[in-house]
Amino acid sequence: MRFSPRGAMIALAALCLALSAGAGDSTAGFVGSFRWTMDDDAFGGLSAIEMSDDGSQITVIGDRSAYLTARITRKNGRIVGVEATRPALLRAPNGKLAAGDSEGLAIRGDRLYVSFEGPARVMSIDSELRAHPLPSVPAFATYPGNSGFEALAIDAKGRLLTLPERSGALLRAFPVWRFDGQRWTQPYEIPRRGGFLVVGADVGPDGRLYLLEREFTGFGFLSRVRRFDMSDDALSNETELLSSSVFQFDNLEGIAVWRDDTGEIRLTMVADDNFNPLQKTELVEFRVPETLASRGETP
Repeated sequence: MRFSPRGAMIALAALCLALSAGAGDSTAGFVGSFRWTMDDDAFGGLSAIEMSDDGSQITVIGDRSAYLTARITRKNGRIVGVEATRPALLRAPNGKLAAGDSEGLAIRGDRLYVSFEGPARVMSIDSELRAHPLPSVPAFATYPGNSGFEALAIDAKGRLLTLPERSGALLRAFPVWRFDGQRWTQPYEIPRRGGFLVVGADVGPDGRLYLLEREFTGFGFLSRVRRFDMSDDALSNETELLSSSVFQFDNLEGIAVWRDDTGEIRLTMVADDNFNPLQKTELVEFRVPETLASRGETP
């Protein structure tokens, strides 16, 4: 979901609140943040991220169908540099720019999958960055144009998982859709907690579902990560891993979950700057403590 420059101006006008903002409430431990810049008009609006198994390379997409990869440089476990390719654009089979806000990203082997907000759909991306639609179901057409499929992930069995940004009501759960290669089903629901909306998801190397959520206060962004154990037909053991304060981070929209060389689970998130000079593209990382990372571990 895009935010207008006016919203960013409101946030700037309220900057004084940042001086009193706390560090949020996080069970996960903050590792660091890195401001990412690039001299290219197509760079910005990054909405989804995938990380290589060793934490050395990322793949990202922007909400204007831009795609790029980058190599990460770390020092003492923290990101200190990013060397990226120039953005390329996702296109429809007819060569035109893929329409709609590209918001979610998942990778299986050499195949990319991207989810879009409006209309809500998931596309398979071939080696030439041509986007091919996956089957749909009537329910997808009921999601508002700016609140479609923000999040996309792949489970341990190679099945796609996606869910809309909005549930439709404060007390209504978020529906989670799953695609097995033939058809979509809706095996899960995620309870809505407060005013947070879905912006990203990933299935970690521990087989759990990690959900990134965001709330816009009118002054700035709050971010939250929840984690769920997964079976074939249910989610359980909901755990809140982090909850940020206003102005602690920018507009975090994408999340990648991986395991570092110490064996700990890492959360890497990317912020969408909405192509607004008052905002920033940043990479933010947290580490999940050993006691939480190992509990319920899949063999």
